[in-house]
Formats: sequence, structure tokens, C-alpha cells
Amino acid sequence: MLAFAWLKFRGPDIPYEMLEANFADDASRFVDLPGGLHVHYQEEGHASLPLLVLLHGFGDSYTTWDGWVHELGSQFRIIRLDFPGHGLTRSPADYVLRGDDLAEFVDMFAAKLDLPQFAVAGNSMGGSVAWQLALRHPDRINALILIDAAVLPNQRPPARFSFALRLLKYPLGRALFRNIDNRSLVEEDLERDVYDKSVITPLLIEQWAELQRAPGHRAILMSIEPATLNNASPAVLQYLRAPTLVINGESDVLVDPASARTLAAAIPAAKLILYPHVGHLPQIEIPQRSAADVAAFLQSLR
Repeated sequence: MLAFAWLKFRGPDIPYEMLEANFADDASRFVDLPGGLHVHYQEEGHASLPLLVLLHGFGDSYTTWDGWVHELGSQFRIIRLDFPGHGLTRSPADYVLRGDDLAEFVDMFAAKLDLPQFAVAGNSMGGSVAWQLALRHPDRINALILIDAAVLPNQRPPARFSFALRLLKYPLGRALFRNIDNRSLVEEDLERDVYDKSVITPLLIEQWAELQRAPGHRAILMSIEPATLNNASPAVLQYLRAPTLVINGESDVLVDPASARTLAAAIPAAKLILYPHVGHLPQIEIPQRSAADVAAFLQSLR
């Protein structure tokens, strides 16, 4: 199986210069952080508006929030950044993806930009980072939005694992993934992640696949330590003090609705919204509806 994967999917890195030419635009900014991190982020909206920071999931990038920026850009100052090993952020080759380290990464980013208090929204892995940031640095956060977030262990196993996730179980599989053309794997993952398959366009697949092939990205993706993500417990979550909105697709095969209900019940006064016939990526699948719910939640706090 592994030899077949190598022959079928092998593909070289795509230089950062080419990726930046294709994906960076007038909203793109770069900032250097300790540890050799050259971080890409985008900023939209007037500086006088309430600040909303958006954190993407595993293998994703700042582009996942395009629909939300379109819907919310007139109401909020929006910053969306790329994690190490993702998007256009350049990172040391030995960077390891851990939820707690990523929370400190966002804190360093906020300190570098001297950001005021902000609402933070995170999808999947980004949701795990968001709650850990809110717990570790509560003075930074005035609202927490968890979107199909990898916070608690699933109450039932995921319905099915993608081929890419099966490869992660094997050292040789991890090594192969660092050098493959990942379009087919990305397509499989994205189609698993949504209920409405029509939103998974060839352009979206190409975008995800190309950004994952930035130099060093695939090795960093293979370094992820899942135990540092969905490792929370109700006993810990009760200490979150930021007003919280939990969003989850009822058709999510990665984060089941039962886990989302437990998550919302564990966080003091959290609000829960479950979307029927929606999967793991509401920001892509139903951007207008999910953005409107987030705007209503944040406006209710003013």
C-alpha cells in the first residue's frame, strides 16, 4: 500500500515565492516571531471596529474564512492567520504541532501586534487552540467561538478515517506523505468533512493541496501530536470565563454532536448551535448562516 502511494502521489515542494505570488494579496501581512517563525496573516476591516481573530484547522489555511470575511468585514476588524506548517507561514523544519504550543504562538502573535482584547473563533484544531488560549491568557479574550472544535474526546469513534489519516499511523507512511502530490488525499478529506459535496470545488481542492506543499509543511503536518488537541475535560473547561458559542454540524463525522453538547454543557453559560445537514466546516459549507449567528452572538455581548 505504501509503495503504491509513493508511486501515485509523489510531488515536489512548491516554492514560497510562487505560493505568495498566487495567494497573497493587499490584505496580506507578515510578522517575525521568536523561534524562526515568519507568520502570514490577513487583516480586514476598520481599526475602530471590534476585533475578531480567526484560527483555521489542521491542513487548512486563512483562506477557509473567505466567506466569513465577506459577511462580517463591515462589522468587525478581522485578523486571520496561518499556523506554523500551514498557508504562507514559514517555520523551522523541526516544528512540532501541539495544541498548547499553538496557543502560545497566538499569544506571541497578539503581543507582537499589540492587539487589544479580541473575540477568537477556531475551527477543528483551531478550536482546540482557541480554548487553550482563552484558559491560559484570559485577559486577551472577550469572547470564544468553538466551531466543530477538537476539544473533548469523541463519545464515539469517527465514522471513517481518510487515507491520509491511516498513513499517519505508520512511520514510513509519515515519511511518504512528506513527498507526495496530495491532491487526491485533500479531495477525499474535504468530501468527508462536508455534507453538501457541491461546495468542494476543484479550485478549493487545488488551493488546499498547493498550500500544503509549501517547503516543510508536509513534514510539520506529519508531526502533529493529537493528544495535545482533544484532551480537555469538563473539570478543566469549567474555568473558562469568556462568553462562549459552540457551533457544530450535526453531520460532522470527525466531531460528533454529542461531544459538542458535552462541550457546551461544560463551559459556564455557553450557547450551543447545531446545524442539520452540515459537516465539519460550517464556515465553508454555510458561510452566510454561520457568520450571521456569530455576529448575533457577539452583538449580544455589547
